Amino acid sequence: MSISVSALLLYAIAGAAFLIYFPFFWVAYARFQGGMEYLETPRAMVDRLPDYAKRATWAHQNSIEAFMIFAAAAGMAYATGVDSRVAAGAALVFLIARGLYSIFYILNLPLGRSLMFGIGSLCNLTLFALSFLQVNV
Repeated sequence: MSISVSALLLYAIAGAAFLIYFPFFWVAYARFQGGMEYLETPRAMVDRLPDYAKRATWAHQNSIEAFMIFAAAAGMAYATGVDSRVAAGAALVFLIARGLYSIFYILNLPLGRSLMFGIGSLCNLTLFALSFLQVNV
């Protein structure tokens, strides 16, 4: 079964939206360990979370920011009718990089995290470039 590039771009946007909440599961786990105090004032308690949960909070926040750029890039590729393996690859690699980004962030592996951030950014740039090339053809 083959999936079209346009469908893959839409699925990738949905996947990236899911990845926003992947690191938050670790935050929720830490909050659950802290009892009701975390539920009453969750934003005020970030500084009192264990280090892994602080990093998960930051990964969650960065994932929201990264999603906006990816959604715009993939949306532009979809809207302009980009139909190439490069676009499909960029969308898939973005999802993998962002998943690993969160894992590396939570595990406190800054080099891996930075590398995944860079790869995800290159994927976005690729999708933007393909979109601009498509409308100028």
